[in-house]
Amino acid sequence: MGGMRIERVVHLVQHPSHRVVGVLADIETQASGIARDRFASVVKERTLEFFDHLGTNGDLNQHDMHSGDDYTSLSMETIGFIGLGLMGRPMAKNLLKAGYPVIAHNRSQGPVDDLVAAGATRAATPADVARGATRIITMVPDSPDVELVLEGPQGVFTAIQPGTIIIDMSSIAPGVAQRLASRAASLGATMLDAPVSGGDIGAINGTLSIMVGGDANAFAKVKPILDVMGNPEKVVHIGDSGSGQLCKLCNQMVIGGTLAVVAEALALARKAGVDAARVREALLGGFAQSRVLEVHGDRALKNTYKPGFYTHLFAKDMRNVVATLAEHETPAPVTAVVQQLLHATMAAGRGQDDNSVMAKTIFELAGLK
Repeated sequence: MGGMRIERVVHLVQHPSHRVVGVLADIETQASGIARDRFASVVKERTLEFFDHLGTNGDLNQHDMHSGDDYTSLSMETIGFIGLGLMGRPMAKNLLKAGYPVIAHNRSQGPVDDLVAAGATRAATPADVARGATRIITMVPDSPDVELVLEGPQGVFTAIQPGTIIIDMSSIAPGVAQRLASRAASLGATMLDAPVSGGDIGAINGTLSIMVGGDANAFAKVKPILDVMGNPEKVVHIGDSGSGQLCKLCNQMVIGGTLAVVAEALALARKAGVDAARVREALLGGFAQSRVLEVHGDRALKNTYKPGFYTHLFAKDMRNVVATLAEHETPAPVTAVVQQLLHATMAAGRGQDDNSVMAKTIFELAGLK
């Protein structure tokens, strides 16, 4: 194949928006979002196949093909994002920064205004999100909130398109996740439970740990989306539906137990008249090192509890932990103590503080301010 012929073929596949997409827009102005997404997927696949066959022969620059603006914009899937709270808003912004078109919905409009200013499209209801996207992320506080967003009168399930993949990144009860996944399947869709860990810092930096339950093929399809919001090495498929939520409960058990012991250690140092900050510094260099000691330990010493993860949401997760432990007849004496410490923290009116404020409860039990 001569250089001139190669150049013409490359122009066709490198600039499909100038040739084929324009024609589609003329003859089918009402084409659904899903049709356009499927067309984009075909163009992407055929283009990459072309270069696989071509190899390095000819007067071509493969980097140009992967970096061209037309090609990139065409291949990015539209993502619906429902729930723009402390975690959801920065997660959605990271998707926008990565080039994904985002359709955003939230109960209060302030966060939506912020996303729209950053390039997102507004959706009035969850159903409107479902009409405009076949990849839908939900990030809301609790099981009833997810149920309302999906199953409510204007919920996602009322307008869901066949082939849609729902990624619920909320922290909810495993049983609820399993039931909703079954309901999605009956409508021709797939639902993954994909709760996260890492707090607002991880959400802002795109370094969250993401634990995913559900269909493995669906996970593979949305892994590039999850990688934008999380550390790709920490985006892990756990198993069947509900297993991501069960993993999150285990995560919360470890965080709660570690936080309580870190607070006790710092309380001991302070009561003994030893510099607690230096104790923490030394512990960070050995086997006692942990992310909880690093981040929450620092907050406890500085007595600063600006929320990265609200205590009332942590208490909700721990209620799900206790219920799941009972369901599976699993003893957890340490977790039982953590639950009581959380009760005391909530009773003190600290539900809107960061969950590390439980350390303050332990300090007060020790007679410390």
